[in-house]
Amino acid sequence: MFRPKLPTMPQPTGAVTPPAVVELNPVTPTTPVPQPDSVAPVSSRPAVQFTSGGTLALVGGGAAVVLVVGAVLVSMLLAVAVTAASVAICAVVVRSVLKDH
Repeated sequence: MFRPKLPTMPQPTGAVTPPAVVELNPVTPTTPVPQPDSVAPVSSRPAVQFTSGGTLALVGGGAAVVLVVGAVLVSMLLAVAVTAASVAICAVVVRSVLKDH
């Protein structure tokens, strides 16, 4: 009942044919034709230019993102620390209760 039953490997039925012989075609090396240098198309869009207000907004938004992500990470670390401290206190209490009995 507790012994595993191993499956038996199926045996091939009928005649087994050998694989077909594949004939290889000889490869003749050819000289590659050099491609003409392609010129990059000129973009009709102007380059991105930041104004002083745009740069200030970009820096302010980046700083806000860093502060929010930092606050979330610190709060998660604090939650782990509080949980670890409470588990340690519970372990000490349970140990002292079991020690008296």
